[in-house]
Parts: sequence; C-alpha cells; structure tokens
Amino acid sequence: MRLMIVGQLEGYISIAGKIALQKGAKVIHCDDTQEALGALLNGKGADVVMCDVKQKIGPFIKALEENRLVVPVVACGIGSDTRTAVKAIQDGAKEYIPLPPDAELIAAVLAAVTQEQDTMIANDDVMKNVLKLADKIAPSEATVLITGESGTGKEIMSRYMHKKSKRKDGSFIAVNCAAIPENLLESELFGHEKGAFTGAAGRRIGKFEEANGGTLLLDEVSEMHPLLQAKLLRAIQEREITRIGSNDSVKVDVRILATSNRNLEQSVQKGEFREDLYFRLNVVNVRLPALRERPNDILPLAQFFTDKYADANGVPKKKLSKPAEEKLLAYNWRGNIRELENTMHRAILMSLEDDVEADAIHIQDSAFSSGHASSVSAPNKAPDPSGVGSAAQTSQAPNATIKNPAQVENLVGRTIADVERDMIINTLDHCLGNRTHAANILGISIRTLRNKLSQYKDEGVEVPPASGTGG
Repeated sequence: MRLMIVGQLEGYISIAGKIALQKGAKVIHCDDTQEALGALLNGKGADVVMCDVKQKIGPFIKALEENRLVVPVVACGIGSDTRTAVKAIQDGAKEYIPLPPDAELIAAVLAAVTQEQDTMIANDDVMKNVLKLADKIAPSEATVLITGESGTGKEIMSRYMHKKSKRKDGSFIAVNCAAIPENLLESELFGHEKGAFTGAAGRRIGKFEEANGGTLLLDEVSEMHPLLQAKLLRAIQEREITRIGSNDSVKVDVRILATSNRNLEQSVQKGEFREDLYFRLNVVNVRLPALRERPNDILPLAQFFTDKYADANGVPKKKLSKPAEEKLLAYNWRGNIRELENTMHRAILMSLEDDVEADAIHIQDSAFSSGHASSVSAPNKAPDPSGVGSAAQTSQAPNATIKNPAQVENLVGRTIADVERDMIINTLDHCLGNRTHAANILGISIRTLRNKLSQYKDEGVEVPPASGTGG
C-alpha cells in the first residue's frame, strides 16, 4: 500500500506514518495539499492520502476529482472534535482518525479504505478452470485480454493477476477508457507538458509512467478512439511514450492487461478497432463466465457481499435464510456479480429478521427474470447505442411468452421516450449513482448515458447524484 501523508500536526502524523510503515506501507510526505496535488500529478502515486484536518481538504478533494485522480482521503486531527470530523467527512474525506494515533485504529482504517478488490470466489468448476488459467499466466509478462459480460468482475480478475505476478510489489494502475472523454484520454495515458493545450497549467505524468515497473489496466479498451489506438499500439510495441507537447520519448516498463465487454473480433471486422492492436492485446484471452454460467458461486458470493456491507455499515452480520437462497438461485442475474453485489448491499440494510429474509432481497422479477433474460443477454453482444435495443428485443423476441401481462399493460399508452427515461433513471438509482455501472447494465456507452442525463436535467427531471469512481 502507498500512503501519502499531508501536513505536520506537531509530529503526531509522522508517528502515524511510522505505524503505517510497520504495517508494510510505502510512505511519502508532503507539507500541504498543493504539494500533494503536484506530487500526484507528477506520478507519485498513492492508494490513500492521510491529511491534516487543518489543510484545505474540500478544495483538495475537488482538485483531485477535476484531475481525474482517484484516491481516497482520510482526515486526521489532534483530539476528537466531533464538528471538525463531521466537516471533514462532509468535504469528502472517507474517514477521520483522531491523533495521537492508535496503531490498531490506523491499521483498521487504512485496511478498510484501501481494501483490495481482488478476492476471487470460485466454488463452481467453470470458474475454477478460469482461475487455473489465470494462475498459470499471471507470473508471465504476456499481455492479457480479459473478456466477459458487464459485471462479471474483469477488473477484479486483473487485480488478482497482478497480485500473482512478478510485479506484485509494483503499482497497479487502472484507466477506464469508457469513462474518460476522448479529448482527455490521451493526456491521461501519456501525460502532457505545461502549455501543451488550453488548461495544461503544469506538467502531468500519465498512467504509463505512473505504472512503470508495475501493471497498467486498460479497462473497456474497446471504447478507445481509433486515432488513439494507433498511439497505444506504438507505446506497447516500443515500450516508450511521448507526453503531449514534448518531442522527447520516455521509456516505460509496464505489463498491459486489458478488458472488454464487447466482441472485439466483430469490432475489428466493422473497422471500429485496429486489428494489429487486437492481436497485440490478445496474446492470452481470459474469458470470465456470466454468473448464470457458474450457479454454484451465487450463494457464496451473496454471503460474501452480505458480510462486506454489514461491516461497512456497522450492522450485525447475518446468514441467508433458505427462502432467500432460493430466490437468489432462481434469478437470472443479467447484471452479473455487480448486480448481485448491489442487491446484497440493499438486503443487509433492509433485513429485519435474524437471517436475511427473502423480502429483503429486491430484484426485478419481471422484465429480467430467468424466463426472459436469456433472450436479451447474449454474451459479447455489442451494446445498442440507441439505448432502447434491449427493451425492443425483449418485446419482439420470436415466440416469446409474456409471463406477466399486467406488467406489459402498464406500458400501454406511454411513449418509448418515457419508458426509456424511467429505465435509465431506475437503473442509475439501482447502481447507487455510478454512471459506468449503469451504462454497462443498460448496454449503452457512457457517452450516451451522459447525453441522456444531461437532456433529462434540462427537462427538469431529478437525476440521481453521481457516486463511485465511475460517476
């Protein structure tokens, strides 16, 4: 873990740093938030920032967001002033640690904030075979393309492979190619020099340089613009990059992992993705099965998420009741593991019994039930850019049997635009405001989703606030 400490606090924060070092963390120190921001922009990566509460935490977190730097901030201060702690949390801090530091408290908070998302549950034989392949190729330097439907855990698999690799002590840097606007993605990957373009107030180190000696994940690489694909191919082949606004090349030593929920072979045939880049990325392919293809993992995953969110929300851990288990197994999980995680997060909060009861598990058992989902969730199918293709395919499937006529009757008299708007807003609410997750479940691009939400806001529709890294 990489810890950045910001501020002085009469030496107490240095003690906190020493405790973190004893716990195996790599620690760097900055005097103030301005120096910390500069360090992060220049490639001094951090998994968590521990910041003196007297620093300007709110503006600092806003600057991180504006520069697309995803790093949690933990505030700390002398004593246990409740108002100060609340203000820090309101400004965006994930936690507040009172000083002088308690070793166990610091260890627990840092572990919770930087909990590695690399736990792989594989009770099903299908998933066991996938893990065997991942374990075999992880120690190599081969570029790996991880494919599978949205929500199957492609980024978790990439983190798992990094932990199993020879680069495990190096950085793991992830770039969501779908969530970053096209005009900013090149700078995100390769960096830029001061004055390279409007708004480039200083040098910025790109993700290739930040991942030097470690692993770089290109998440949803299929969303990358063809012109940028050519520059990416050169960077991978030559193992060097050139920052925007510079003529000097920089050598980089990174292992590339890439993910896609699209069928890249079809994208190549359509001219949407470069064939040479596809072959360069697809040295080894790890295909993650949909959750419905690994039914023996549904209940272990459900219990794992139930325990996880019980801890996160400070509520007692509970087992799943038998009716709850039956309900979970009967569902098709079109959104895969991501949908299951969100469902169990809600369930542990809403449960009123000693065990999680079936009524606490809220899932859409009509449009996306096992009787219908199979007709609309074909693996590796390219998302419909219009945003309404899934609904159309469901209603027009040949020889389809309508299992809930009342649900269909409720749609009569409504326009396609109204139904689409409700589907998008409800899905976004289901994903706790995470735009990337919602777009994946809906089968549309993040760009299409943002355009729709902008349109709805202009129309006066209340849109769920953004949250999470994909917001």
